[in-house]
Amino acid sequence: MMKKITLLVLFLFASMGYSQTVVINELDCDTTFEGNNIDNHEFIELLSSVPNFALDGYVLVLFNGSASGNDSSYFTLDLDGYTTDINGLLLIGSDLVSPFPQIIIPPNLIQNGADAVALYLGDATDFLEGTLATQTNLVDALVYDTSDSNDTGLMALLGVTEQINEGSSNNTNSIQRFDDGLETADSVTYLSTTPTPRALNDGSGVVLNGVFTTMTAGFFNEGDAFDVTFTTEQDVTTDLTINFTLNNYGFNTSDFTGITSVVIAAGQNTITTTINIVDDVLDEGDEVLKLEVSTLPTAYIALNNNLETRVVDNDFVVAAFGTPLNSTFGNVESTQPAGYYDSLDGLSDGSLEQALQDIIADPAVVRAQTYADIIDILEVADQNPENSNQVWLVYTEVGKPKLDFQTTSNNTGTWNREHTYPRSLAGYASIDLDDFRDGKDVFWTTNADSLRHGNSDAHALRAADGPENSVRSNQHYGEYNGPSGTLGSFKGDVARSVLYMQIRYNGLSIENGYPTTLGQLGDLATLLEWHRNDPPDDFEMNRNNVIYEWQFNRNPLIDQPDLVEYIWGDQVGDIWNQPLSVAGFTTETIKVYPNPVIDKLYISGNKPSYEVALFSAEGRVVLSQTISNNSYMDLKLASGLYLVTIEAEGERLIKKIVIE
Repeated sequence: MMKKITLLVLFLFASMGYSQTVVINELDCDTTFEGNNIDNHEFIELLSSVPNFALDGYVLVLFNGSASGNDSSYFTLDLDGYTTDINGLLLIGSDLVSPFPQIIIPPNLIQNGADAVALYLGDATDFLEGTLATQTNLVDALVYDTSDSNDTGLMALLGVTEQINEGSSNNTNSIQRFDDGLETADSVTYLSTTPTPRALNDGSGVVLNGVFTTMTAGFFNEGDAFDVTFTTEQDVTTDLTINFTLNNYGFNTSDFTGITSVVIAAGQNTITTTINIVDDVLDEGDEVLKLEVSTLPTAYIALNNNLETRVVDNDFVVAAFGTPLNSTFGNVESTQPAGYYDSLDGLSDGSLEQALQDIIADPAVVRAQTYADIIDILEVADQNPENSNQVWLVYTEVGKPKLDFQTTSNNTGTWNREHTYPRSLAGYASIDLDDFRDGKDVFWTTNADSLRHGNSDAHALRAADGPENSVRSNQHYGEYNGPSGTLGSFKGDVARSVLYMQIRYNGLSIENGYPTTLGQLGDLATLLEWHRNDPPDDFEMNRNNVIYEWQFNRNPLIDQPDLVEYIWGDQVGDIWNQPLSVAGFTTETIKVYPNPVIDKLYISGNKPSYEVALFSAEGRVVLSQTISNNSYMDLKLASGLYLVTIEAEGERLIKKIVIE
């Protein structure tokens, strides 16, 4: 329902001659002056016919003129509660726009054209996403482009006779409105020129004194101090008090000390204050402080605001197990329920695979989460064992702060969600409900035919470096072997994740070579080799346990890695029976050190001697010998990742080592 407007102020500025109370004064839909072709600085500016005009009852709507957009709304902004400034201006843009906008929208939101911006009397609920453009209750409209063909359909819907060109793609202009005051059909004209956000297009009006905020550059550690400086464009004529906050989610006044209300004295133009970050003993995780300047007096304008910087917590936790580069075994026990795999015994071939699917795709038990929930899952499942504030990145084999999750189209310096079984090869994708992080207890019922849920199956999603994820794209494994210079510690993990997908979902399979059929992924021979050379370690077992808490299913190829041979490998056709539980070696009974190693690898345990073999990353035995307890193996091998097997009296330990 359209909101009632009790009073419309219709007085005009002497320098303006137009009939509307509020108009679209300036639009910048395409900004590239940072050189990255990302529209961080795009904006919309409204102008009221009187200053300090309340915009209650107005709504701003953006329309998509593309073929897929169908001249319908894609973003709506209710303007209730907002007021234009002393010059009658209201600036709408991202927090990267300068001067700082009165209304913040996400960067890169405004489409380049041919599209439209329209101002209506009404409510946001009148323009739900996908609403066709209309002239009903229309106040003002601007149909624009970046050297695109006219969208005559959109123009007709909005009653507009001219489509305004901002310039070719990646231009540095804005579209500005000018009115000659004659109130004729040709009274209003538009010009594409240098942007003037938060300033009248003709250069008139009150000149506001800009306030620019700076912080000491870089991120901060607990215990660090940093300076905050405020500088005005002109000396202030009377004392200017500036109040600011640093609070942001978990970061609050208990995390710092210092003065947050400063005064620039009359006749001066700058003031600096020092903030000290408290070094506590709490494991709070890395945080981000946000410097937000409170409302400034009428004669001033914030040139920037909402400055953010990282605060690194030094109280992170180190796990009792190693990273995939420094694997440990036996420290993390499987949390599988008793008898979880009992139904597999005595089966082989297709019957064995079907019985596995019956366990891990049981619709009465198994849950499917949203694609957004995957972020929360990976922050725990892929947590860096050496630093609880980081995730461990597949492929690049490094830790990355959890706070660096990719949230825009720019993936540089970020981590994101990597589908080990690519979407385009599998045929699944996100739906609208996938955008909600609604937690463990909100889920979909799922079964073996629910292929769409493969899009958010955490067993086949990993935290990955953003640019490297793009490099991998949808290549088959074997085509893609990871970045050069890495040790391939991810290979067995990746193999077991995609082999799991064949069992879990009907319609997916792992094939030899590089297939082109939808639902198929290769290369099976490569993945089998990766599985054999990189057995499940504590990191992978912990991951399996975490995902089980969310999805109520496990990756059986981590719990029972020999199953791979019975389904795809050299024991196909043989009858499966679960191996009997044996104590085996533990970290308490045998030690292999140092790791990484240069030339001497020591073996220490409670047996008199051990049979030790070293395997290369390709699976070749490169060295084998009998080692006495508390003795060492002399290594004269090339640098790289190796697999060590240690056997004694029927017990066997497998460990990865790095030779430097």
